[in-house]
This record gives sequence, C-alpha cells and structure tokens, in this order.
Amino acid sequence: MHHTIILYLSLIVVILFLVMLAQRIKISYPIVLVIGGLALSFVPGLPVVTVDPQLIFLIFLPPLLYEAAWQTSWKDFWKWRRVIGSFAFGIVILTSCVIAYVNHLLIPEFTLALGFLLGGIISPPDAVAATSILKDIKVTRRLITIIEGESLLNGASSLIVFRFAVIAISSGTFVFSDAVGSFFMVIIMGFAIGLLIALVLYAIHRWMPTTPSIDTTLTFVAPYAMYITAEEFHYSGVIAVVTGGLFLSSRSQIIFSHLSRMYTNTVWSTVGFVFNGIIFMLIGLQLPVIVRQLGETSLSEAIKYGLIISMVVIVTRMASTIGASYFTVMISRFITTADSRPGLRGPVIFGWAGMRGVVSLASALSIPLLTDYGQPFPQRNLILFITFVVILVTLVFQGLTLPLVIRWMNVKELDYSLSSHEQDVMIRRKLAEESLNMINTRFADQITQNDLLQSLIYKLEGDIGFLNHIQQPEEISSGFADIAAYRAIAKELLNHKRSLLHEFNKKAMFEEEVIRQHLAQLDLEEEKIRQQFLHID
Repeated sequence: MHHTIILYLSLIVVILFLVMLAQRIKISYPIVLVIGGLALSFVPGLPVVTVDPQLIFLIFLPPLLYEAAWQTSWKDFWKWRRVIGSFAFGIVILTSCVIAYVNHLLIPEFTLALGFLLGGIISPPDAVAATSILKDIKVTRRLITIIEGESLLNGASSLIVFRFAVIAISSGTFVFSDAVGSFFMVIIMGFAIGLLIALVLYAIHRWMPTTPSIDTTLTFVAPYAMYITAEEFHYSGVIAVVTGGLFLSSRSQIIFSHLSRMYTNTVWSTVGFVFNGIIFMLIGLQLPVIVRQLGETSLSEAIKYGLIISMVVIVTRMASTIGASYFTVMISRFITTADSRPGLRGPVIFGWAGMRGVVSLASALSIPLLTDYGQPFPQRNLILFITFVVILVTLVFQGLTLPLVIRWMNVKELDYSLSSHEQDVMIRRKLAEESLNMINTRFADQITQNDLLQSLIYKLEGDIGFLNHIQQPEEISSGFADIAAYRAIAKELLNHKRSLLHEFNKKAMFEEEVIRQHLAQLDLEEEKIRQQFLHID
C-alpha cells in the first residue's frame, strides 16, 4: 500500500514538472504528459503501472465529464444542438462502421463484429483532450462549443456501441431490432436519471441551509451519484452526468451563494487539473504492458495496423465534417439552421480536432479476457495496441498541428458583432450607469448624509468616464497603458500592505486570526484586479 501511494505521489510530482515544461515551450500539457509517460515507460527498473478500466470509468470519468459540462455554455450548446447531436451519435456510428469494414479487409481473422468493437472504442474524440488543448488557442466561440459539446456526448454513444459489440462477440448472437431499441432506451433513461438527480440536488442547494463547504462537497457527490445510478440500471452514465451537469451549471447563479461559487470553482479547478494530469500520464505509461500482451502478432505488424487505422480515423472524421457542411447548405432550404452557409474553414478545424483519449483507452482495457463460452476473447491484445497507437497519433500529431491548422484557416468570429474587449467595455459601462442611476433614484435622501455612499458614486462616475475614454478607437492604446500601469501599482500597493500586516503580526497586541482575515481580503482584492479588463490581456 505504501509503495502504491509513493508511486502515485511521485507521478504527481513528475506531472507538475512536465506541465511547467509545457507552459515554458507553449505546448498543450496533455500532449507533453503523454509523451513524458511514454518516455518514462522505457526507464529501466521503473515499476509497471497498470490501469484498471473500472478505476477510470468510476473514479476519473464522472468528475471530469461533470467539470467539462459545468464549463459548457448552455446557451451556445442549445444553439448548435443539431451539429453536436449529429456528431455525438450519427458520426460515431458511421465511424464504427467504416473502421469495422477496413479492419475486416486489412487484418486476417478480424471479423466485422471485432471491427465494429474497435470502431466503437476509437470513434469518440476525447472531451478532456479537446478542452485542454483548445484552452490556450484563440478560436471562435462556435467551434469551441461544438467541439466540447460533441466530445461530451459521443462517449455515451461509443460506449453503447462497445457494449453491444462485446455482447455479440461473447455470446455469438446479435438482434438488430433489439439493439436499436436498447440504444435509444439507454440514452433516454440516462438523460432522465441525470435530470432527476440534478433536480434533487437543485432542491438541496436552493432550499436547505447549506454552507460553501457543503455545496462544494455536494458537487463532488453529484457526478458519482448520476453515473453509478445510471450504470446500475444498465443505462448511460455518461449521458446522466452530462445532463445533470448542464442543468445545474445553468442555474448556479440561483442555487449558490457567492462564496459557494468561489469555493467550488477553486477546488474543482485543482482536482480537474490533477485528474487530467494522472490520466494523460497513465496513457503514456501503458506502452510496455500493451506491447507484452501482443502475443503472436509482431510489433512491426501491429504498428502498421495501428498507423493505417489512425489515418482511416482521421480521414473519416475530416470527410464527415466537410460532408456535414455541404449537407447543412442543402437541408437549410427546408428547415431553419443556425448557419446555412458554414463554409469549409470551420469544418476543417473541427475535423482536425478529433483527438482520442481516456474513454478509448478505458474501453479497450475493459474488454473481457474470456467470452461467455470460456474461450479467450479474440484479438483482444491487438485491439488494445491499435487503440493505443490511435490515441498517440491523434493526440500528439493532431494536437501539435491543431494551432497551425487554426492559423491557416483563419476563421473569423461570425456569431458576435462585437469583440470580447468591446463586449467587456459595454457591459461594464452599462452596469456602472445603471448602478449610478439606481443610487440617485432610490437612495437620493441618503447621499448627502453618507460619506461611503458618496465615495461609491465618485467611483462609479470615474469608471464611466474611463470606459467612455477607452471605447474610442484612437484612445484604446493609451487606455491599455493606463490599465497596465494601474495593475502594476495596485499590485505593488497590495504587497506593501502584506508586509505591513506581517510586521503587525509580530506585535503582541494583534491577534493572528485578525491578521489572516486582512491577508485573505488582500488576496480577494488582487484577484479582483486581475479579473478587471481580463479581455484586454
């Protein structure tokens, strides 16, 4: 037990250094972690790290999906629901069929059923990989929403395909009509279970006397409750988690206090970072285990199969996204679409952003060792190796080249007429003007008697004047310089206050708890300064 704890603590330390390296060389950290794990797997004497698929499905997947759903804009998600739905379900099935046919032709003794199983495993792009890689890349809001939304849902459809394929291969029977009916039932009931549990949690957050600590703890209970309940009844735990996460996140301003939101965001960002890091590192570390399990298939032959299947996966996705663009132009003659002329630039980026990851690896590892008849599961080791190669190729090759593809395509923001900076300035000015109007209208009799209220009015008037100043195109550069100077001086002032508080703490007349309260207040002030005019950076 001690050795296991030490091993994982050591992995976390390595992950931290690799993430810092990724920030220094300006490469998305999931890519660096996978490569780092791959390099570590060749170190002599390093303990073999095996991945329990149930550990991934039960411990890691629910909170990671929940966090991704929590960060997704419901407004944008609903706007692009048709595109997201078609790629989350239709394209997964199409990709599975293509992979099944290619594998059947390419690999001896690889039946269509085995090919369909492999297709279900490697068809879904990974939600964690897409979100992590796109985080530091300037891309349109539309593309981010569609990519993240698709990757949230396609894990559900791929796992359903995987489940049916395993049953068909293990039992030797498959009834198409039953499979179709079960497919829709698994999705619908997963949606219902996620929504039901979300409603229960909504009531607890809204009407029970919770504290920020209780609210934060409940957000950790939520994804596990949704996932385990749905899976216990053999429905889609992924759909349940995504549904519940989207429902609660869209109502977080109603059910949470400001402190609960601050606590929850801080804790989840840390936990999500650690979980993501461990998952991507473990992907790279699996190579020795997978290679040893190849059996009769030679390594060179397995690599060849893996590279060919990787190219088929990439080409199929690119063809699907480009084909979907032409289909949208055609179908928009008959129904209303969010964009009747999507063009090809956005679909090319969308197609290239199909990195595979944790769901594919966990699915491959969870293939049973034996069939229902007690025979070794056919081609299990080769399927696992091909899955690893596809993850490595799509995550590293496509992930590294995605920023280049985005620059080449040079897609302009089409959905918002104002830039993020212009929206930010407009919202700030409107809020300040409405606040000033409210004070002058509702609290006019208190203004002359309350010095604090007068200082608030002066501040609001100053904010309005400055915002009007930097909104003019010719004044933007000087406005940016003023903001940079303000931030630098404010930060220096805060550090000076911290030094004074530490000096106060040395004196016997001051309680340390009072000093800590003031230090915490300075931390909040510094974060507020950082958040001010965030879109100008």
